Amino acid sequence: MTKTLLRHRLLWPFATLVLLLAVNAVFNPGFWHLQWRDGHLYGSVIDILNRAAPLAMVALGMTLVIATRGIDISVGATVAIAAAVAALMIGGELVVKDGVQTHVSRFPMSVAIVSALVIAALCGLWNGLLVAKVGMQPIIATLILMVAGRGIAQLLTGGQIITVYYAPFFFLGNGFLLGLPFAVFIAAAVWIALHLLMTRTALGLFIQAIGINPAAARLAGLHERLITICVYGFCGFASGVAGLVISSNVKSADGNNAGMLMELDAILAVTLGGTLLTGGRFSLAGSVLGALIIQTLTSTIYSIGVPPEINMVVKAAVVFVVMLMQSAEFRAALRGWLLRPTAGGAR
Repeated sequence: MTKTLLRHRLLWPFATLVLLLAVNAVFNPGFWHLQWRDGHLYGSVIDILNRAAPLAMVALGMTLVIATRGIDISVGATVAIAAAVAALMIGGELVVKDGVQTHVSRFPMSVAIVSALVIAALCGLWNGLLVAKVGMQPIIATLILMVAGRGIAQLLTGGQIITVYYAPFFFLGNGFLLGLPFAVFIAAAVWIALHLLMTRTALGLFIQAIGINPAAARLAGLHERLITICVYGFCGFASGVAGLVISSNVKSADGNNAGMLMELDAILAVTLGGTLLTGGRFSLAGSVLGALIIQTLTSTIYSIGVPPEINMVVKAAVVFVVMLMQSAEFRAALRGWLLRPTAGGAR
């Protein structure tokens, strides 16, 4: 039982998360304190969950892409595009109704949200077509959209921050349901739906087969190219959902900075969760844990007073240690080094 637990792929990510939470509690005595106010919960833990939700959604999409031996470094640009489209279509013009000033959306909010998600999914499908049909290497194909997509977002926003004034839109990123942030429920819904799709259908096995050996999967009759295109499309869709949540949270869209470097955090979250960058093995739960680790680590860095200029160095060091502990080869070498004096003494 103990050996099985020690070999579980989620052990080290879970242990890392617990350790970070413990460190937070040490440096911030009120870390675990939750307060019920205005009909919902407040507290540091709630803030971590809320801020980790967009990254978790992007990481879930990235997980499937990496599982097929791919990579998508354009998710940050897709986040910015989706946020810009939604902000432009919603806006929030000031009008007078019955003598009362109120803000109204330029388009119905549902139309704006669907439009933003469709465009985000199309961005992903574009990447998939370049990879599966044209034959480009994933990092090159998505690099094109990473650069062009950021420019598209800046063109949509005119290089300015577009402020949204329509109150109903704010519920996505700032609303609460059953006392918890609504963004957490969105991320949970994406996770559960994806988990059911991967476990209750053969799609999960197909994606693993493609990641292990694309040529063999194709010879076995799998629609390898179609599945790859759909996986990239879903990654774009998940990034679009994250873009809507982020835009709603800050009540604006910034084509210059929205989603900046989010692709790096998403890749880190996926690898921390145990998904192999070489394809095949993947873990949705691990990616969610990875997103929570990154957000908790960020909160920990701020709580212990680490200077902002070395935040990235500390984050990289923690990720490096966790990845070493996840390596079976490193653990075996470490175990051999620790046991060497005992073996020598026995002789």
